[in-house]
Amino acid sequence: MTRLLLVRHAEPAATWGDHDDPGLSERGVGQAEALAARLAAPAARCPRTVVSWPLARARETAAPLAGRLEQPVGVDARVGEIVSPDGAAATRTAWLRDVFARRWPELSAELRGWRRGVLDALAGIGDAVVTTHFVAINVAVGAATGDDQVRCCSPAHTSVTELSVDEGRLTLVRLGAELPATSAR
Repeated sequence: MTRLLLVRHAEPAATWGDHDDPGLSERGVGQAEALAARLAAPAARCPRTVVSWPLARARETAAPLAGRLEQPVGVDARVGEIVSPDGAAATRTAWLRDVFARRWPELSAELRGWRRGVLDALAGIGDAVVTTHFVAINVAVGAATGDDQVRCCSPAHTSVTELSVDEGRLTLVRLGAELPATSAR
């Protein structure tokens, strides 16, 4: 059985709708450092492999933990953010709100394929801490709980969701901290 810790990236310097690849805000840097201290503590039994989606906010969140574990950050594009349309921030944000209101079977073949890719990647990574994004964590939690809603949880920045993987099947062990009900992505 494999143990996965899915970490939502720390607070970015800009929102997804405003910037394609923001790094971390000053607060986000502090969140990443605190996460590293928490997970690297012996009692945390943290996996020694650290994997990140290639975008800056995910890599910058993973770096302090990898440093404490004296391990490199592996980069895997398959564990990243949902494939979205190009265009203005307002258009992308409205598109995402619409996607959040749906179930996976209602979405395009491209989006369902992206979802399948995330699940396949997670099933094959092995014991690891995976620094990723809001929707990718929703994909994993939904698959583990049998929920086909696109948004089935609201992971907070640097929340840690624990899953086990047995023969390709995800099981939710512990859901990470969630955003307050009034918060947006």
